[in-house]
Amino acid sequence: MYLVYLMCFFFLFLSLPEDDVDLEALVNDMNSSFESLYTSCSVQTESTPLLHNGQPHRSATYQTQAQPTSPHQRLRRSQPMHILAVRRLQEEEQQYRTSSLPAIPNPFPELCSPASSPTLSSGSLPQCQPSGKYIIKIFSEDGMGKVVEIPADMTARDLCQFLVYKNHCVDDNSWALVEHHPALGLERCLEDHELVVQVQASMTSESKFLFRKNYAKYEFFKNPLSFFPEQMVAWCQETNGTIPPSQLLQNFLNSSSCPEIQGYLYVKEMSRKSWKKLYVFLRRSGLYFSTKGTSKEPRHLQLLADLEDSNVFTVITGRKLHNAPTDFEFCIKPNKVRNEVKELRMLCAEDEQSRTCWMTAFRLFKYGILLYQNYKIPQQRKTLLSHFSAPVRSVSENSLVAMDFSGRTGRVIDNPVEAQSAAMEEGHAWRKRSQRMNILGSPSPLHPSSLSGVIHRTQLWFHGRISREESHKMIHQQGRVDGMFLLRDSQSNPKAFVLTMCHHQKIKHFQILPCEEDGQMFLSLDDAATKFTDLIQLVEFYMLNRGVLPCKLKHPCTTVAL
Repeated sequence: MYLVYLMCFFFLFLSLPEDDVDLEALVNDMNSSFESLYTSCSVQTESTPLLHNGQPHRSATYQTQAQPTSPHQRLRRSQPMHILAVRRLQEEEQQYRTSSLPAIPNPFPELCSPASSPTLSSGSLPQCQPSGKYIIKIFSEDGMGKVVEIPADMTARDLCQFLVYKNHCVDDNSWALVEHHPALGLERCLEDHELVVQVQASMTSESKFLFRKNYAKYEFFKNPLSFFPEQMVAWCQETNGTIPPSQLLQNFLNSSSCPEIQGYLYVKEMSRKSWKKLYVFLRRSGLYFSTKGTSKEPRHLQLLADLEDSNVFTVITGRKLHNAPTDFEFCIKPNKVRNEVKELRMLCAEDEQSRTCWMTAFRLFKYGILLYQNYKIPQQRKTLLSHFSAPVRSVSENSLVAMDFSGRTGRVIDNPVEAQSAAMEEGHAWRKRSQRMNILGSPSPLHPSSLSGVIHRTQLWFHGRISREESHKMIHQQGRVDGMFLLRDSQSNPKAFVLTMCHHQKIKHFQILPCEEDGQMFLSLDDAATKFTDLIQLVEFYMLNRGVLPCKLKHPCTTVAL
């Protein structure tokens, strides 16, 4: 098209007489021709905009500029526009040609790099590890560590499920990955959706990951009223009535609502050892304290901590290190802080329920609906698997029949009465054989007296000779939920055991004493009203029946060796 306009201009120039040539008129005519050409191209590109690497073409910015008034400006401006317009037309024509051609398969695919090859996208991968794998070391409760290689996009839930599978644990969706800072005396459970690699990047060389149980991670979804007392929730006080649990949780999860946690907290001043009691407010925007009593006016509020770039931690070093006024201490740690105690915001509550309320509300305000999705994913997965895990009897079990081998050849016992009598005779024969072996000095492994003293040591809920303080610490670390329990040896009576359990966030102890009846030893925790042959039978009974306990046994406090 450019050649056509040049030829027209050439013939026009030849047709004019030499003495009547007006150069300025010719220049104006040529500019008007080029401007008309550019305008037509611009209209076409407006209907079908061209993209260059996913962005609009630079020439589109010229369309909004004002038209030049000088002929020289129009001439100087029209020339590059014409070249760009012709170039865009050529690109459109080339694109149309390539799209209309049939796809030709690559005859040598093994010589080409795949789409996910590091040579094609080297800028998006870390330079130190081009494969996208990271080394993570995880420790168990006994201090033993295990090194695993994980991808960069692995979440805390995926890593826990991987460790459960590798260590043959029971996958009850209560395992958690704990971020532990021994130098600072802090730890917290990672949320299921958090990326492990990102969390590790904010940790020091002394910090480590722990793999342990946490039954209380989503317990507030099941019983929110016990986690959020009405006197601490400002919204509950304004309504002056009983708030249903579903409405309370909806108020926390709804981003358009403005719930607020309020109450007194002991706050440690920055770079000082003294504590000050302040009236504190926890909102979605952050943690504030009032400079004038309990006033909520904006001019009386000062920011203590930001929720977006911080995480809430439990202080595990005790009240002696920070000279805390109570034992219910927690901390808000900014993500940028690694090993500086001065920048930590140390807080202390009046009781355990208040500390749990503050820490739970912090998680809800920061993550919101993500926590509810993390809570629902295991339940949905369990519902899907329940359709395929129906108890089905095996083929060998269906084919079991009673046989009589007293004659030369065996026969099938068809009469059910005869089959039942044969089973009773077989049971008496086993008892006589075990008694005969006990008399000869070789106790049978099936005899109760030989197993009742040691069989409980193979159970995950039995922890041997640990102290009362160690049992308190273990239950506190794995979540103070109703029915959480463990069994241990009694330190005062070498023949007795102790059942340690949690109820209403309080830890209680029950002593299991031996008792004798008809020459046989039994175990009981209710003064021989209910007797058991071993600890396994006792635990199974109280998991089904409350008995003298405040509630049923539900969650065993277990540890796993990686």
